[in-house]
Amino acid sequence: MTALLVDLGVILVLIAGIAQFRTPRGARHGNLTAAAALLIAVVVVLYRHQVLNVPLVVIVALLGSSVGAWIAARVNMIQIPAMVAFQHGAGGVAAFLVSFVELTRHTAVPPTRTAEVAALLGLVVGAATFSGSMIASGKLANRLRQTPTILPGHNWLLVANLAVMVVLALWAGVSGSAGVMLAASLALIVCAVVLGVVFSIRIGGADMPVLISFLNATAGLAAAFCGIAIGNRLLIACGATVAASGSILTHVMCQAMNRGLVGVFAGLRPHVDGGRPAARTSAVAPAAVITEPVDPSAQAATLLRAAQRVIIIPGYGMALAEASEEVVRLGERLTELGKDVLFAIHPVAGRMPGHMHVLLAEADVDYGQLRELKDVNDQFTQTDVALIVGACDVVNPAAIADANTPISGMPILRADEARHVIICNLDERPGYSGVPNPLYQNPKTILLFGDAAETVSALRRDLENTANGATGDSAPARAAGGSG
Repeated sequence: MTALLVDLGVILVLIAGIAQFRTPRGARHGNLTAAAALLIAVVVVLYRHQVLNVPLVVIVALLGSSVGAWIAARVNMIQIPAMVAFQHGAGGVAAFLVSFVELTRHTAVPPTRTAEVAALLGLVVGAATFSGSMIASGKLANRLRQTPTILPGHNWLLVANLAVMVVLALWAGVSGSAGVMLAASLALIVCAVVLGVVFSIRIGGADMPVLISFLNATAGLAAAFCGIAIGNRLLIACGATVAASGSILTHVMCQAMNRGLVGVFAGLRPHVDGGRPAARTSAVAPAAVITEPVDPSAQAATLLRAAQRVIIIPGYGMALAEASEEVVRLGERLTELGKDVLFAIHPVAGRMPGHMHVLLAEADVDYGQLRELKDVNDQFTQTDVALIVGACDVVNPAAIADANTPISGMPILRADEARHVIICNLDERPGYSGVPNPLYQNPKTILLFGDAAETVSALRRDLENTANGATGDSAPARAAGGSG
């Protein structure tokens, strides 16, 4: 009874830590709380199972912790998605190694059928998670091509691989021979690794947040199966918690893209009618027209100076340019000038769930200014300037207007409904979907191409110059010949 109460206490501490992840401010404390719960779980397991070689366990744990701390200290914010994917893979490899040992070691008491089935599942799910996560990490680290790689008969390869794995698992389960179990386990590892590679290599950059959250769920599932195999309640509970949270997050990511999980992984596109929705009427007053040639950055600063409401939209390009601090400083300056400033966050912006939240939180953003897609989209018609920094697909109107694109049907941030649009992207090339963005040709858009950290910094300087030379606010100007 005491052991059960201790396990429940550890699980409650873990859940209390996860509960703090709901807000950016609480996430840091939540991580520490969850880490403390896992550390307590390790101590409990070592004590409960009377591990004899404690010094060896401590040395190995210190070695692993030192390597992890060394890597984490050298990873910048751009590399975090790749590191997260790598960590999922590390969880997968740990799971399939434990399962392999349980399946092939010789003991006086043979494992129960339930433990054996759980170990086989842990072996398969862990190995597939490992290889799939390595592919995802390679794509996110720009070591592999980030666009989808479609093999001939891709879906049939997946089905054939799964069929072979089912046959191998049945062979291992019914044979009762140690030699057969060893051979089948090794063959299952190879097939599962191939499955993970073939499964993940088809996922492109735009769908990567879904893949990351899915691999998070499968890593937890593999750990839970290991817990069943070795009879460890804490491992079952922690793995199941991770699997459940990862599954919920995967569902949220799919909803954000208006696609089903099978559709994302099978490369299917949602059906949309392709008709452009009726434009919503903006309540912002008509714009004045600038007739003389103006430097784009200075013109953008003039628009920001005269605006009353500004919505900033960050994307993956902001991470690549390491521009998050400049973006937040610009937002702070606009707030000091009396502007109503919001940051609009698309759920799949970046390369992992919450990527933009992490970047902005590290730059000390005012959390009260962060808004999700569902909470901010209705405000664009009341917005003077939508400032896009390193985002393309998540603001691409083609997702709504064109039924035949990879992003068709995906909900977007309706920056196109703002009175003016300022785009601080590297160049005019499309995002990872490869779909050209009509906003680039919209006459109410000002394009500031180049490194986002430099263009946003220059924009902030021009804003200061405009503020110092201004005699009063006026209606926001727009490009010559443009229409509000």
